[in-house]
Amino acid sequence: MEFHYSTYRIRLRHTFTIARSSHDYYDIIFVYLTKDGITGVGEAVPMNRHGEPFDRLLKLALTFDINDLDDSGSLDDWLDQLLLKADSCRSFSMALDTAAHDLWGKLHGEPLYDRLGALPEKTPLTSYTIGIDSIDVIRKKVTEAEQYPILKVKLGTDDDRAIIETIRDCTDKVVRVDANEGWDLETALEMCDWLATKNVEFVEQPLPASDLETTARLKEQSPLKIIADENCLDSRNIPELADAFHGINIKLMKCGGVREGFKMIQMARELDLEIMLGCMIETSVAISAATHLSPLVDYADLDGHILISNDPYLGATVDGGKLTLPDAPGLGVTLRESVAEPMEEELA
Repeated sequence: MEFHYSTYRIRLRHTFTIARSSHDYYDIIFVYLTKDGITGVGEAVPMNRHGEPFDRLLKLALTFDINDLDDSGSLDDWLDQLLLKADSCRSFSMALDTAAHDLWGKLHGEPLYDRLGALPEKTPLTSYTIGIDSIDVIRKKVTEAEQYPILKVKLGTDDDRAIIETIRDCTDKVVRVDANEGWDLETALEMCDWLATKNVEFVEQPLPASDLETTARLKEQSPLKIIADENCLDSRNIPELADAFHGINIKLMKCGGVREGFKMIQMARELDLEIMLGCMIETSVAISAATHLSPLVDYADLDGHILISNDPYLGATVDGGKLTLPDAPGLGVTLRESVAEPMEEELA
């Protein structure tokens, strides 16, 4: 098996703002695993919050060595060896995991959803994310999201009520709120009571991840479901979340890939937690990987590839909010005709 990588700058259609940061672009890394002339692709997106800036990803890619890897065994054997070399970096593990799943599927003529026991016709609707912005730009974003029946709205500002009122002036669609740890308990209680009158389905991560005890108090009093995001990294976190949340948001970039994501789904079901599959700002490579898992969950927020203007890959699509998987082995992703291999874009 051979390894190589490329760097790429994904550019946002709009400045993407949440309660703690704003971005116009992200620098990412694609990794490629090749065996018998067949190549699988994966994607790593920086996560500064978790100690995984782009520089760390690039250093891992530059020094990654699989010359001693035994590729004669099962996919799990591959993953065990590859992830040991990932230096406990979740996003780089995700890239390796996804590339290995893609390669295995291509070598065996098997779509990833078949391996997972997921039915492609059961993919859910995805929400479309409205980031924090001026009132005029939020109106524009809602108009651009006309085809999407569910909106995910970023809150955690002094203007939260005005943002929701603006959206409600434009549409009566179902709204899911993500406060990204932006509230305290008093604010969260007031907002949840108010949002329950505004056709809001649930609230994601209203309180700081460091305060599970207070979140449990909110869960007891809130008329809306409370979903964990920043609190939910991988399967090791899930048992402690059941008392504080109604459900969890699984992000493959945070947990380390498809194998761990599948394990998290199984564990959450055992604890009677609802499950959402979410994403970072990602291309169709990572989004397609998550979409293969999506028939197994309750909610999807897999719009990262829609929010960028230069996605180099084609894969899972969205039509009227409905996620659709490609009918092809592995992830089913292909390079756009306008993009050369390997993809290198100046990061300056």
